Amino acid sequence: MDQPFDLLLTGGRIINHDGEHAADLGIRNGRIAAIGDLSRASGQRQDCTGLHLLPGVIDTQVHFREPGLDHKEDLESGSRAAVMGGVTAVFEMPNTNPLTTSAEALADKVARGHHRMHCDFAFWVGGTHENATQVAELERLPGAAGIKVFVGSSTGSLLVEDDAGVTEILKRTRRRAAFHAEDEPMLRERKDLRVPGDPSSHPVWRSPEAALKATQRLVGIARETGARIHILHISTAEEMVYLADHKDVASVEVTPHHLTLDGSEAYARLGTLVQMNPPVRDAGHRDGIWHGLTQGVADILGSDHAPHLLEEKAKPYPDSPSGMTGVQTLVPIMLDHVANGRLSLARFVDLTSAGPKRLFGISRKGRLSVGYDADVTVVDLKHRETIRNEWIASKCGWTPYDGVTVTGWPVGTLVRGKRVMWQGELVGPSSGEAVVFDEALPSR
Repeated sequence: MDQPFDLLLTGGRIINHDGEHAADLGIRNGRIAAIGDLSRASGQRQDCTGLHLLPGVIDTQVHFREPGLDHKEDLESGSRAAVMGGVTAVFEMPNTNPLTTSAEALADKVARGHHRMHCDFAFWVGGTHENATQVAELERLPGAAGIKVFVGSSTGSLLVEDDAGVTEILKRTRRRAAFHAEDEPMLRERKDLRVPGDPSSHPVWRSPEAALKATQRLVGIARETGARIHILHISTAEEMVYLADHKDVASVEVTPHHLTLDGSEAYARLGTLVQMNPPVRDAGHRDGIWHGLTQGVADILGSDHAPHLLEEKAKPYPDSPSGMTGVQTLVPIMLDHVANGRLSLARFVDLTSAGPKRLFGISRKGRLSVGYDADVTVVDLKHRETIRNEWIASKCGWTPYDGVTVTGWPVGTLVRGKRVMWQGELVGPSSGEAVVFDEALPSR
């Protein structure tokens, strides 16, 4: 007699290496064990009729604020928001307190996340002048997503604005290093362009030229050092055009807010709630980013989830902090673009699962295939829902998309075969574990 499955997802349509087709998914010991007609198989069944089963969505840029800033968010609350939105794994950023710049700080985060976070996780290690000689070891530690460098404004020693400092880091990396690309000297020179009380001056200060200049500098250093780089949260049309000629060394992340919001009206409507670094810009830049996405220049989607409390965001600009929630709304906002014909479902999957696996060498994740982790994002492409602040699980409890009605909604989140969220409810205990990478496999 065939061994029973732990769970069978039946009656749905799956998106995988074979395209889109009707098939059942059989799960055993946390991994996908069979795909096809499993009507005669034994095991617990979950009816997915009318639903699509996608490879688990991986959000490779989130800020969960722990340790040190836990009043805004922590690893538990941020990961709860993730799974409520259909996200099965996250890469979390190093600008915490203390900064994630050492083996000890990384190990502390991994320990904090283990079986406390609701989704699987990895942590970016901040590259600095002080730890540049150690990055080759740091990027291969358990739970490390790689090295992240800020060449534009950030926290303390995380800012590495000079080419020499970036060179020292990149000449030692072997994995793909991620960058926040805004030119810090230009930002300092332009600070007087900020208009007190007017957040619409934010993209004037943090200009398209500052973003493009930093990106061009990084590509040049990557070529000189033979390194691979990843440019985060592209915000300008010009960067997309430039990066199309440099795909051999530079990969590209785009965000839902830069693809969705139009700064020419968003600042008037949302004020500092739409304040981000790099900024949300006008529709011309938004359309340029979309063009790059449709042409294949964009490799992945990241939310850049960066929560602040409403009372903090209510401070008058420029004293207001930059950042907004995003991990929970990534799937519904982008599925709405699918519903409106701007994005294919296959491209969405490429940006949120296959893309992260390809860029960062994630082991056993990123596709629905036998032998892979049973990470599944279950969605209803026809379901219409209005996003509300009350739905947001983040500690800060707000979203810039409050009141926005979308078509396409996350129905279920499975992490390594365990149902974590189903129909808007947490249904399983937190069991998140560190993501494993091909270039940093643990010794056997």
